[in-house]
This record gives sequence, structure tokens and C-alpha cells, in this order.
Amino acid sequence: MKLGIILADQLTHQLASLRALNRQNDILLLAEVVEEATYVAHHQQKIALLFSAMRHFAEELKEQGWRVIYHTFDSHSPRQSLLDVIAWCCGQCCSQHSVEDDLIDALVVTECGEYRLQHAIDQQWQETLGIRVECYQDDRFICSTDEFRHWASGRKQLRMEYFYREMRRKTGLLMEQDKPVGDQWNFDADNRQRYQGESHGDTPLPVRISHQRDQIDHDVIALVKQEFADHPGTLEHFYWATTRQQALNELDHFIQHRLPDFGTYQDAMKSGEHTLFHSLISPYLNCGLLTPLEVCQKAEQAYINQQAPLNAVEGFIRQIIGWREYVRGIYWLWMPDYGALNILDNHRPLPDFYWHGNTRMHCMSECFNNTFQHAYAHHIQRLMVTGNFALLSGITPQQVGEWYLAVYADAYEWVELPNTHGMVMFADGGRLGSKPYAASGNYINKMSDYCKHCDYNVKTATDDNSCPFNSLYWHFIQRHQPQFSNNPRMTMVYRNWQKMNPQKQQALIDRAEYLLANLNDL
Repeated sequence: MKLGIILADQLTHQLASLRALNRQNDILLLAEVVEEATYVAHHQQKIALLFSAMRHFAEELKEQGWRVIYHTFDSHSPRQSLLDVIAWCCGQCCSQHSVEDDLIDALVVTECGEYRLQHAIDQQWQETLGIRVECYQDDRFICSTDEFRHWASGRKQLRMEYFYREMRRKTGLLMEQDKPVGDQWNFDADNRQRYQGESHGDTPLPVRISHQRDQIDHDVIALVKQEFADHPGTLEHFYWATTRQQALNELDHFIQHRLPDFGTYQDAMKSGEHTLFHSLISPYLNCGLLTPLEVCQKAEQAYINQQAPLNAVEGFIRQIIGWREYVRGIYWLWMPDYGALNILDNHRPLPDFYWHGNTRMHCMSECFNNTFQHAYAHHIQRLMVTGNFALLSGITPQQVGEWYLAVYADAYEWVELPNTHGMVMFADGGRLGSKPYAASGNYINKMSDYCKHCDYNVKTATDDNSCPFNSLYWHFIQRHQPQFSNNPRMTMVYRNWQKMNPQKQQALIDRAEYLLANLNDL
């Protein structure tokens, strides 16, 4: 008899390990584990989403005829780790069966999304438990880790755009034989419009879909309120789907109501609006309620049916089969050393307002409010606001990574670490991106209405009330001149810096130094 371990991010009925098991003979284990729920201070909504989705998934498995052991969360349990729970489960089976053929002789698991746990599976489980471990490739992803390693081999630079084209060819998505539909691989240049609202003639924003809550949802929400009250965020606006059918409903809602305008406004930000035209399905992709290929095929069909324009569909598909697959490949290619990199030698502590959200910087406050209220912020809010500020301020990248892992419902280390470590903080020295995504307040002003509502003045850089992003940007450029002055994508920036008179340069540095010394008061 085999024991199949289903992890919290593997809530998929076509999971590789499920295909390797026999529902008549084998047993499945799902576990809410103290260690996994608390190794960072996960957002209350993230924990509620996963616990409820796991419990619903366990019920679906039982309805399909599987024998399921479900270990509910108990902060006082002697079984604090997943390995503890597995050992207990094996012991329970041994005590209930006297026939040797009925004892557990193998553990079956699909490879997981975090190096820490996968290392334990590979190196510790079998030795500790004395039971054979069978670990299967996670074929929900389009590109296996071995395939990505082969693609990366021999390349001087690993650029997502070229990887993305390979994934388009492999899947056939938006392809006409060997050519991309529309004769372009990438329509990103069409996807940078600011959203000003219905009064300015822009498409009205769709209302977020809601779901009817059952007893499982209510039980989990009560549990999280009791056990995780000190974790970030609130459960007041808990709108997430907790079953596959609800996730499919969200996908259909996105395709019909959001995808047509997703491309045009995907980089836009607006005060008081936390979703705009974004899909909000990344938590379901990352926990298994939806699979990447089915999502992309539905989006492609919307283009074929003339329900959505090519720039929107291509941009959406690129995020999934391009960027999402690419960062997973990067993660497994370079871990575990990747997480310790700090090429820019940043050691300033994360400001307190990243945890409480109170700051006079309106752009940051809006992103924090979105984060704590909804366990969500879209990619530009993460990269070009909260991430950009951390980069310009020289925050320790590991602290930034821990924050992102904690506060978002879609955050798992395989996707979070390359995005924050490489894309946001440039801590990997350019392995993932060709230049740091550093920007002044001008970018935020261009893509949002945030600056209109701010105490700080985005038009100035050296005054007492000038936007902190402006002087911090030039401080970043000046202090990292040895690393970036020869970067061909940054030559114009350094040319502009050199053209400034020394008095202006010094005023910028002085203003930035003051801000850096008083970050918690901004």
C-alpha cells in the first residue's frame, strides 16, 4: 500500500502522483501543518484560501472514491512539521493493519515548488522514515526543469523573450505554423496606457465576481481569525475562490469582462481601484485549482472568437507561458545559492511601513492598502512602486523577499524569489534582467493618478516636500555608477547625470541622504 502526499499547491485532479496511485488500494494525505503555515507570516487571506481549498479538494477526492486522511491545523499538536504528520500517519496505518501487504511501503509525491521542502523529500524522508519515496515530475508546467536546464545550457544570457518564443512553438498558442499570429511575438508596446476612468471615455471597470460561502469556508475563516490574528492583512474582503468550479467561474468572468481591456491597461494604476482589468487567477494557478495550458487555451479561443484583441490575449499568455515558466526555470536552475545573492551589497532594514502600511507617500499607501485588504497587488504595483522603493533605498534583498512571500495570496518561493531577488532588487547582478528596474516618481505619475493625491510633489526632487522617489533615484544611480555606467541600456541616464552641475547633484544627494536616514518617517 502506498501513501500519496498532496501538498497545498497541488490541488489538481490530474496531478502526476495521483495518476501513479490506485484509489482502491492506496491512501492520500493532506495536511494543514504549523511549520508550513508560519515559517513566514503569511497573509490571513492566503492561509484561508489554501486551507479552505485543501478541505474542499479532500472532499472531492473522497467523492471520487479515494481514501483520504486529512490533518487539520492544531497549533498545539505535537506534529508541527509535514514529516511529523507523515510519520504519524504511517504509524496509524501500521497500528490498524496486521497484514504486511496492508502496510505503507512507499510514499508518493509530486515534486514541490520550494527548494527547502524538495531537498527534505530527496535527502531526508526515506532515511528518516525507512520508507521508499517516489517523487514524480510536476507536469502541470509546460517546461520541465530538465528542459529549461537544457535550454539555458551554453547561453551567455538567459532572456525571457527567447524562452517565451520556444514555449509558443511548443504549445502552438497564437501560432500559424511556425510564425506568430499577427507577425509579432510581443505586443507589449501596445499595453502601456493609463486608465483615467469612465468619465474620460475609458471602459467602465467590471465588478469583481463573488462566491457563495459554505460551512468549510466559514470554519476555516473562524480558524484563521483565531490562530493567525497576528499575521498581516484582514479577512474582511475575502473574495477568493476556494473550489475548482469557483476558480473556473473566475476565469470565465475574466475572459468575458476583463480580457478585452487587459492588454491596454495592464500597467495602469488608479487610486481606490485594486483590480482594474487583471485576471486575479494567479493564486489558483499557483495552488492548482487551474492549470496554465487550460487558461491560455481559453484566452486564445477568445481571440479566435473575436471576443478579445490580440494585444490583450498575447500579453496575458506571455505572462503565463513566458514569464511564469521562465522564473520557475530560473529558480530551480540556480537554487539554493540564488537566494543568498546580494550583488549590490544592500543592507538597509525594511522600513516598518511595509508591515503596517502607514506612509505619506500616496502611491505606496495605495499599494499597501491593496495588499493588506486583498492579499493582492498587480505586477506594476509590486515592481514599480513597493519594489522600486526598496531597490532605490538599498533594502536587504532577503528582507524584501520575505515580505513579498508573506503578503500575497499567489506567493510561493519558486515564483516569488526570482521576481523579487532578480527582477525587483537586481540582487542577482543581471542573471534575470538586463538592467535594474529603477525609476523616479515620473513613471508612477505617468501610469497612475497617485501623484495627484500625494503630500509630496512629484515635480521636484530637492525641496523638503519633493517626491522621495526622485532624489532616491539619482542617489541609486550615483552610488551604483561602477556597476551600471557601462550598461548599454543605462548610458543615457549616466549622460544626464554627468550633465548636471555639481550643485544640483549635491542637492539631490543631500535630499536622498536625509530620506534614507529617516525612512520610517516618510
